[in-house]
Amino acid sequence: MTAGTTVTAPDGTEVVLGEIGTGVLLKNDRVRVWEVSLAPGEAQGWHLHHNPYVVLCLSTSPCHMDWLDGSAARELSETVGGSVYRPVSPVHMLTNDGDAPYLNRLIELLDLGEEASGQPYTALDTTEAGFDEEVPTKVVVDEDDVRVQHVTPDAGETYTWHTGAYPALVVDLDLANPDVTYLEPGESYTLPAKPERTSGFNLVELRYYSSART
Repeated sequence: MTAGTTVTAPDGTEVVLGEIGTGVLLKNDRVRVWEVSLAPGEAQGWHLHHNPYVVLCLSTSPCHMDWLDGSAARELSETVGGSVYRPVSPVHMLTNDGDAPYLNRLIELLDLGEEASGQPYTALDTTEAGFDEEVPTKVVVDEDDVRVQHVTPDAGETYTWHTGAYPALVVDLDLANPDVTYLEPGESYTLPAKPERTSGFNLVELRYYSSART
C-alpha cells in the first residue's frame, strides 16, 4: 500500500499517490477486493499496484489510462461481464471520458505480489470447479494463474457452483446488489435467483494455488 507516498515525475513534478480503488469491499490473507467507481469526467488519481490483479467490469464507459513516466496513454473500452488480468505496473491514473458511470471490481492477488502472507497453501485435490448441471458459461480470462467465467442466468433461475481445488470468488454484477463472495476449496455457492435478467456473475478461480506456496 503506497497511498500518501510522494513520487517524482520525469519533469520533476511531485505527485502524492492515492488508493488503487474507491473503497475496499473484502480483505483476507489471500485477496483484497476494491470497488473502482468513476462518474463521467472523473479521474481516479495517480496510484501504484504492488500485486497482480483482476478487473471485472460492472458498468462501462470509455476511459483512458495515463502513465506518470510519460508513456503513451492507453484507451480502454470494457464490456460488462468482461475481465482482464494485469501484472503489477508503473504509476498510472484512470479517467472516465464518457457520459456514463464507470464501475468495476478490482481483485488484488496478494500471494503473487509484495503483500504475500507467507502462509503456505496446499490444494486439496485436482477436482475441477463446476455446476450441478450443464450451465452455459463464457470464459473471459484463461491464464495459468487465473480463470474467470461469466454466467448470466435467466430471470428466476438459480444454479449451484462448486469451487473444486482452488479458492474462488463469485462477483454479482447486478448493480442493485453487487456482492462479492470468497470461497475456499470444496465450498459451494448458489447463485441467487433474480426477478429479472441481470448482467450475471463472474466466477474467478485462483488457479495459482494448485500447489503448495511458501
